[in-house]
Amino acid sequence: MAVHGGLLQLATRGDGHVIDITEGVAGVVRSSGAANAVATVFVVGSTAAVTTMEYEPGGVRDLEAVLERLLPREGDYAHNRLNHDTNSHAHLRAALIGPSESIPVVGGRLTLGPWQQVVLLDFDDRPRERTVHVQVLS
Repeated sequence: MAVHGGLLQLATRGDGHVIDITEGVAGVVRSSGAANAVATVFVVGSTAAVTTMEYEPGGVRDLEAVLERLLPREGDYAHNRLNHDTNSHAHLRAALIGPSESIPVVGGRLTLGPWQQVVLLDFDDRPRERTVHVQVLS
């Protein structure tokens, strides 16, 4: 098995910033030269997540709204009380969605649907520098 890796470095605004990273992931896949493989996309950090979605303004707003209903910023969280912190909602949102996705590569291309993009979500309550690892296993 061959493993090819790449890094995406991103500056985020925090506060639920959603960034389309599909082209960056596809670039790592292209540079790997793999025809048939699996691409794993993983964000480092406990307040960020990676998923797939239709990346368009309405979909992004709907995702933000559902996460606010499920895990509100101003909730009563033990993490915030015990650590004198303000980002427990960010840790919980990231844990709910998860830090990674695995995407099949067929014919050298990510097998995403026409309205499906790979996105990074940064839930922390401040801007951050994020590192996303992409590994292509063929």
